[in-house]
This record gives sequence, C-alpha cells and structure tokens, in this order.
Amino acid sequence: MFKTLYITLFSLLLSGGAWALDCASAPNTENFFPSGWGIDLANTRFVASENSRINARNVHRLQLKWAYGLSTQAPRFYPLVTSDTFYIGDGENGVLALDRESGCVRWRNQNTAGGAASSIAAADTGFGPTLFFAHREKGVFAIHAHSGETLWQSSISSEPLPMYSGSPLVADGVIYVPISSQEIGLSMLPFYGCCTTSGGMAALDAETGKQLWYVPTIEQEAEVTGKHLLFVQKWGPSGAPVWSAPTLDRERGLLFFGTGENYSAPATDTSDAIFALDAATGERRWVNQFTANDTFNMACVTGGVNCPEEEGPDLDFGAPPLLAKNSEGRDLLYVGQKSGAVSALDPATGERVWSQKFGRGGYLGGIHWGLAADIQRGLLYVPVSDFPAGLELTAAPTPGLYALSLDDGSVQWFAAKDFSEQAQAELGFWPGLSAGIVAADGVVVAGDLAGQLEAYDALSGAVLWRYATAQSFTTVNGREAKGGSIDSHGPLLVDDLLLVSSGYSGVGMKSGNAFLVFQLAEPADAAGSGAR
Repeated sequence: MFKTLYITLFSLLLSGGAWALDCASAPNTENFFPSGWGIDLANTRFVASENSRINARNVHRLQLKWAYGLSTQAPRFYPLVTSDTFYIGDGENGVLALDRESGCVRWRNQNTAGGAASSIAAADTGFGPTLFFAHREKGVFAIHAHSGETLWQSSISSEPLPMYSGSPLVADGVIYVPISSQEIGLSMLPFYGCCTTSGGMAALDAETGKQLWYVPTIEQEAEVTGKHLLFVQKWGPSGAPVWSAPTLDRERGLLFFGTGENYSAPATDTSDAIFALDAATGERRWVNQFTANDTFNMACVTGGVNCPEEEGPDLDFGAPPLLAKNSEGRDLLYVGQKSGAVSALDPATGERVWSQKFGRGGYLGGIHWGLAADIQRGLLYVPVSDFPAGLELTAAPTPGLYALSLDDGSVQWFAAKDFSEQAQAELGFWPGLSAGIVAADGVVVAGDLAGQLEAYDALSGAVLWRYATAQSFTTVNGREAKGGSIDSHGPLLVDDLLLVSSGYSGVGMKSGNAFLVFQLAEPADAAGSGAR
C-alpha cells in the first residue's frame, strides 16, 4: 500500500506538478474580468490589449498549463477571473473559486449544486465584492466573492415554469435576467398540455434580488386551442423564449435582446424577434420580427404529439445582439440568427440597415451562440455551424468563420471548415462553429463541435494555432477528464491565458468534462538567453 502511494506521488511530481487539493487562501477580489458574457455591456466579445496580451504575433506559443476535471458532462459556465482566481461552475459541486496557478479549490458553494448555467459576473454591493449568475432551474444567485457565502437567491415569480438559460447582465446596481421556459422540454411528454408560458426579461435589484420589473414576450394569456389523445388539451400562444444575454445601450437607455420560436400555435409577432426595452422601466420601445409563424418545440425532434401541426424551422435568435460603431461612427445593432442571416439594425428604431445570409441554417445554426466585433479593424466575426440537422435543404453546408465589414456586411474573408467525410471520420464529429467566439488584438479564437480550438488571423482568416481538445487529460484535481464538443459560451482570453470548457451535452454533440487553461510560453530566444 505505502509503496503504491509513494510511486503515485513520485509519478505526479515527475509529471510536472503536485496534485491540486483544497487550499485555504482567500481570493484576491480587487479586479474582475470580464464584466459578463459579452466581455462588455455591448456584447462585442472583444478583449482589449490591457486585458489580454495574446495577439496574432504570439498566439502560436499557447500551451496547455493545466486541466481540471469537472463533475458534469455538460459544462455551461463562462468563467470570471481575478489576479489569482478563476470562478467556475462545477456541476454538482456548485460554484468554485480555483487558484489560478495550481487549480486548487479556495472555496466551493454547494448551495448552487447543478452549477452556473451562465457567465459569472461581479459587482460591488453593500456585502462587498459579489458574484452573480443564473442557475438553470433555481434562478439568480448572489454569492460573496471572498468567502463563497450565498447572499441571496431570486427566482421570477411572474412565470410559473421559468428556465434560466441566458446570462444575466449586471450594470448600475441592476441585474437584467433573460427568461425562457421549461415547457420547451416538457413538450416531449405526450400527456402534457402544451403550452401556456412565455419568455421574458426581468430586472432585479443587485443588493436584494427584489424584482424591479418583468416584461413577458407574449402579452396575451394562453387559451385552449384543441385536444390530442382525446383528452389532453392544447394551449397557445406560448414560447418566444429569451435564450441569451441582453445588450445595454447606455446612451439611449435601451436594453436589447432576441427571442426564440413559439412553442405552440397561434404564432405571435414577438417570436424570432429583436426587442428594445426602456432599461429603467421595461417599457417596450420597438420589436422587429425576422421569421413569422415559427412554431416548434422539442416534441418535433422526437416525433411527439405536442409538435405543432404546422411545424416551424426553429430559427430563433440564440446569439445576443451586438452594439458597435461602423467606420462612420454610427451605432448599429448587429444580430445573428439560426437561419444564417446577419443583419445590422438602427438601435433607435429597429429598422434594418443591411442583411446578409450565410449557410443553410437550422435548429443548430446558422449563427447559434454569438458574434464578435473588432471596431478598430471594422470587422464583424460570424461563426457558422450549419450542422446537418433541422431544415431539409439541398444547398451544401458552409461551416466556418466569416469576417464581415461593419459598414455593409460585405465578406472580407471566409475560413471554411473541412466537413468532408474523411475529415469527419478523423475528427469523429461535425466541425461547425456553434459556440460563442472571442476576439483580441489581431486574432479571433473559436472552438468547434468536433472539439478543435483554433486561433485565426483577424485580417486574413489564416489559422495561426490549433489544439484538439477532444482527448483525455491528466487533471490537477484527480478526476478523469475528457474533452468533447466546444459549444455554448466558448473561449475566454485574459492576460496571457486562454480558458475554455471542452464538452457539451446536446443534440448530436460529444459530451465532455474538461476545463482547460492555456498559457503563452516564453519565446524561444528568451528561454535560450535565460539558460545562459
């Protein structure tokens, strides 16, 4: 026994580092990054040079620093970083504060078992530095960043079956919370009377969690519209969920967000739409619907009886709107839809300025989780999944990364993904880009559904660095870890680090449980001079 233990410990030391155990030191909570899912309140997903040293000239030096084995096969958090700590969601272990160097656990909050289903944001409150995030079923949590103590938990009483899928946005003492509905999944049950609830947007007080206002995406009450299986009532209208983070326009005092499909008939004019609300009151300013009569729920995937008779294509807005200036200094609101369409809107009116379409679209995208923008270079980066599911189209798929002009949507370059049968056989899965992406100085980083992580040159689309995450990893916490599809929130760049969760359990995806930390290695000439 002792011999085995000695050999194990000795092997771990030789492999490059001690096994990470709980560490008693408290986190440094002076500065947090990023501010939320979109890196900034405008959801540009662009990391400025003061927050990331990774660029087109050095990204090839990224090397795996350490891996952490998560307790879930469906990681869905976006990390928050300080000078010495990563805050992450670890499934049934709840939210953790990990030491940035070693991966040891500074604290864990198991009140949040099931983990963060969103980005983790921070703000100063009367309690001190406070973390905010959405739990898929339990609502919004506020926990103390220093100790991990739960400060409050708040759910939306205005909807009977809310689901918290999108990331909250925290600004000026208010938490804006996107709301979808559990009925998207309950629709698969044949004896469930689908559907009566809608999506919406809520505003909470950051100090107390008290609801300030709530705006449903469907104002009319659902009514009985028929029956199936002789006695199960059908209801409608319903749906129009809000799946993603909102965008704040401080100058105009507006909050923007996109909606999904109707779950049941009759269809409304608020599904597959972009909303603008007064950020202070929740009053509706404008709504622009992009796809009408889109009625769809998960029963359509399984062939269930709750699928609407006129099944829609499920072309919702899964990606948050992005607010950025074009080359003339004009503010435009850029939106990407699962249809593959990218459009620029006037943020004051919602009127369409230009629109382009890429890929075939379908219920796994098109544009699925998010765009990124580099205002200095005048570029909008568009990841396209084009996963071969959903719409029955004869057109060839075009998965990959597009760079568009912020001015008119014209294509500046396209980095295509190889989806040939040989490539899929080698990768084991479809290589489309579904996850959110992130941009920095001269570089764009994206992860694909096959588990590849790639860094592209911002001006040409050339691949500067690639890493296959769909593999097994030795971890700092001793839990077996294997990477899989990169989906949902995608990678984060901060300082000299790249952070990403590899593995996402969804329709046709490769599940996994690896949280990976990459770091820039010293340049070869610096290492050589140091040795002398």
